[in-house]
Amino acid sequence: MTRVTLDYQHVGFDMDDKTRTELEAAAFRTLVGHLRERTDVQNIDLMNLAGFCRNCLSKWYRAEAEERGLDMTYDDAREIVYGMPYAEWKDKHQAEASPDQIAAFEKAAKDSHQ
Repeated sequence: MTRVTLDYQHVGFDMDDKTRTELEAAAFRTLVGHLRERTDVQNIDLMNLAGFCRNCLSKWYRAEAEERGLDMTYDDAREIVYGMPYAEWKDKHQAEASPDQIAAFEKAAKDSHQ
């Protein structure tokens, strides 16, 4: 995954790095909060529609922590994103993927590797 630096100047915003980081962090926390509340939205649906899911966010979070010298496990990062241990979330909220969901996931994976 390529890290993107967001450029606000082209839309008329000139802000310091601290403010930009605070805004981006707040947006991330809002996204995570939204995903915690929307337990009806399955990871496979997120992958099929957007190309990322809660597990992807967990992996990105962990990678950023490790880049900064923090010793964080994937399970630690998942618990931050899910708001509980992954096994608990899975037991409470994860439904069996339908054949249509699996087919869409496999098609998207195949298309992204061409």
